[in-house]
Amino acid sequence: MSFQILLNFFLAFLLMFLTSNYTPSGFVIGYLLGLLSLLALRRFFSTRLYLGLVWAVIKLIILFIKELILANISVLVLVLRPKLEMHPAFFRYDTKLQTDWEITLLSALITLTPGTLVVHVSDDSKSLYIHVIDSNDIDETIDSIKNTFEKAILEVSRS
Repeated sequence: MSFQILLNFFLAFLLMFLTSNYTPSGFVIGYLLGLLSLLALRRFFSTRLYLGLVWAVIKLIILFIKELILANISVLVLVLRPKLEMHPAFFRYDTKLQTDWEITLLSALITLTPGTLVVHVSDDSKSLYIHVIDSNDIDETIDSIKNTFEKAILEVSRS
């Protein structure tokens, strides 16, 4: 993947120097033409094209921002009610993630979302113990984590 990025920059600089156009627009044109070259030659690379990874990271960031806003609104509504009707809960979440950085990223995303907190990661790194401030249905919460954060992390990490 890093080879593709370096090759794209090399092609951009090469075109910039061959055309004697040392402006930022010359670099951008060379970068785009290098990207087209990489697209044409993508079957010769053993990994997926790096733009797929960049797109998956952008989708993960947008998903986190959306979940962050929705969680902030739900906690605000919960706090502003005249009578606190909360259903706090602890539950175990079994994950399909395998590497340490994937589990750390999932834990960080869950903890940074208001109203949820990862309390413990099991010794075998297969389960997360999570506290939620308000949950009527634990299975729905588990499905929500599985279909948002875990799915997006798998998309980023798996080639």
